Formats: sequence, C-alpha cells, structure tokens
Amino acid sequence: MSSNPRDLYGLPLLEKESKKVRLQIAFQAQLDPTFPDRIAELAHGEKFWSCIQCGTCSATCPVSPYMDYTPRRIIAMIREGFRDDVLRSLTIWLCASCYSCTVECPREIKITDVMYALKRKAIAHGLYPKRFPTPILATEFFNIVQKTGRNSDTRLMANLYRKTNLFKALINLRIGIKLFFSGRLPLGSESVRDRKSLATLLAAVDRAEKEGAS
Repeated sequence: MSSNPRDLYGLPLLEKESKKVRLQIAFQAQLDPTFPDRIAELAHGEKFWSCIQCGTCSATCPVSPYMDYTPRRIIAMIREGFRDDVLRSLTIWLCASCYSCTVECPREIKITDVMYALKRKAIAHGLYPKRFPTPILATEFFNIVQKTGRNSDTRLMANLYRKTNLFKALINLRIGIKLFFSGRLPLGSESVRDRKSLATLLAAVDRAEKEGAS
C-alpha cells in the first residue's frame, strides 16, 4: 500500500503540499465575546449587527483577491469573536480605503470604518503580521510625534527599514541621496517648544479613551 499522504478525499498529495494541510479548531474558550461590541463602538457601527452576509462588500472590493479573508468573512469573524485571527490578518492592512464596500452595502454598514478600528486594535495589541510595513510605519510615526510634536522623515524611514527590511534601504539609497541634496530629507529633527503641554494633552486624550472604554 502506498505511503504517500492523502487529502480529505483520499487523493494522494505531494510531499511539499501535504505540509500545508493543517487542521485548526477554535474552541469557545478561545473566542472573545466582547470583541464585536468594542469594534462596533469604535466604528460607529450601530448597524453592524444587521449584516446579512450577502457578500456585496467582497464583490466590490478591488483588492479582495489579495486578502486572506474577504470583508464579508471579516465581519462574520468579528461577530463570532475571532479577535486574534482578525487582528493578525493581512486584510485590514490591504484595505485601500476606497469606501466602495460602504457605498454599496445594502445595510449601510460602515465597513471601511470597521477596518480602521481593527487597525487600531491590532497596533494596540501588537497582533499585526511580523515585519509588515504599514502598522510599523504608523507606530513609528506616532512615537516620534508623541516625543517631539513634529515628524522627522529621515528618522521615520530609518526606523521603518530597521524593523522591516534593511535591504530595501540600500535599494532606495540613491533616491534618498537625491532627496537629501535637494533639501527634502534633512538629517536633523524639529520639535515643538512646549513638550510638556504636548505630553499633558496626549495624556488627557488617553484618559478620555480609557474612560470611554470602561
């Protein structure tokens, strides 16, 4: 009898293909029942629970073929409490913010706002895909502005390449040199005069968000 691995239908699989087959079971204890309410609140989703899973959002999304979960599946997974699976997905970072899904949704659900809410949660919980540039860029931008009140393009790009892919910095080195000599990429960084007031303002915003979530 052949020792080749077989798929669910009894058909033989190649060695490298068989390694891709994984059985994943989500138990009730692994789900987060509070997750859908928190996302609906962040996304002003009063109509969030009225989704009829028609798939219009997935059909109109121009980048859905490249997503690991379509927008329709993301909504379904949120409502069932699959927090970690949703926040670790590439879907929320591939969203082009074109609002096609929101415009075409027969239930008038603000799906694009849901994607923004998921991005915020993914960054807060550190559950975004490792070395994926978009969430790292957003995090580094916030950290720089939080400290100085101004963005530094040079420092921002240096931190981005350091935490994602240093080889890409070498590829774009020629462009960086041109920007430097044209005065578009200064080495220094600017700062607001009153950093203490900035820190007080950001702390007040943070407290207001925590009070609103409680």
